[in-house]
Amino acid sequence: RPLPLLVNRSSFESIDASHHPLLTQNPQHLVPFVGAQGGNLDYLETLPSPRLLATHLPLSLLPSTVTTMGCRIIYLCREPKDAFISRWHFDNKIAQGAKINIDTTFTMFLEGCSPFGPFWDHYLQYWKESLQRPRDVLFLRYEEIVFDPLKVVRDLAGFIGVPFTEEEVKSGVDQEVVRLCSFKALSDLDINRNGGVERAEGKIFIAYSVLFRQGKTGDWVNHMSKDMGEKLDQLVEDKFKGSGLKF
Repeated sequence: RPLPLLVNRSSFESIDASHHPLLTQNPQHLVPFVGAQGGNLDYLETLPSPRLLATHLPLSLLPSTVTTMGCRIIYLCREPKDAFISRWHFDNKIAQGAKINIDTTFTMFLEGCSPFGPFWDHYLQYWKESLQRPRDVLFLRYEEIVFDPLKVVRDLAGFIGVPFTEEEVKSGVDQEVVRLCSFKALSDLDINRNGGVERAEGKIFIAYSVLFRQGKTGDWVNHMSKDMGEKLDQLVEDKFKGSGLKF
């Protein structure tokens, strides 16, 4: 979420200007999304450089030119147990009253059934790429953001080639980016509390508020049994063994 602010911060006299797009639009609308549903993406060619694009696709489904043309990739993942619970809550909120059984969903998750393939493949593809091309691929854990958001924002700015100047740091621009992009600040905005978007030709309405639940780590313990947690931990240990990827 801080990327539009970081890349375009020079366009505003003050980063907290009342007319800043982040304050009037849902964050996901500020970055074009490339999904698996197809559609006409020719308009992306008309966007000025540098282009910010978002996707949930695994690395193996991205165009090969992504790795040959110097594109910078920032991959964000989450501790698997929290990631599962977050997705389960989201699916329940958009299910229009239908209750999605957590036990059945959990079994499917362990078997690799999720919208973008087995989570372990998804994580490992980007993880291994980040080890091979650290200057071009940044592997970021959600937990790092929660633990030290200021460090992450500074690292992101440097990674995408727009590091904070000494003057910006002295005047607190980096801290203001953190404040504006915080869970509380974004979830309190009117657009994110009351707005929404239609999907599936108007058959599904997704309220922006469902994208903001708690923003906490470790919430899985309030929804999953100890046995479920141990099963997922064992799967993670088996799948990530020898990769160096840990949570």
